[in-house]
Amino acid sequence: MAKFTVNSSRFDPYLGFKFKVKWDGQYVAGLNKCGPLKRTTEVTPWYEGGDSSGPHQIPGKTKYDAITLEAGVTHDTNFETWANKVNNFQGDAASSLATFRKDITIEVYNTQGAKVLAYNVFRCWVSEYQALPQLDASGNAVMITTIKLENEGWVRDSSTTEPKES
Repeated sequence: MAKFTVNSSRFDPYLGFKFKVKWDGQYVAGLNKCGPLKRTTEVTPWYEGGDSSGPHQIPGKTKYDAITLEAGVTHDTNFETWANKVNNFQGDAASSLATFRKDITIEVYNTQGAKVLAYNVFRCWVSEYQALPQLDASGNAVMITTIKLENEGWVRDSSTTEPKES
């Protein structure tokens, strides 16, 4: 069976460096890295009386791993503003728990710039925020800011289909 339904002669998988992340209807500026979408389902052993062949294994609870986003430090305050909704330095009275969760979309593009995959990630919130990396006067690295997003699951956006040419 062909791995690509529209471009059946294509053999190589998509590259992982062309992607965009969107929340609140806007793309995140200057995004450098996006962590993986990963879920793990616990294995629950189940023993049946009279069956000595060992335990049956049935699926238990599913856990969705946090997603880390990294961007170069600029004057864009999207990461910081979102992180402050959970941990506001002004105290509990200034925190808005009504708006600290966001649904985000992660889009993957082919080398020609056509969107080939998209995943919708639900009820994300910032559990870790790094405003600045370690600073080093003798280095020449780009400064990176980081947020870690907890989430309650994700699904593939079935409206995004394989483009005609990739």
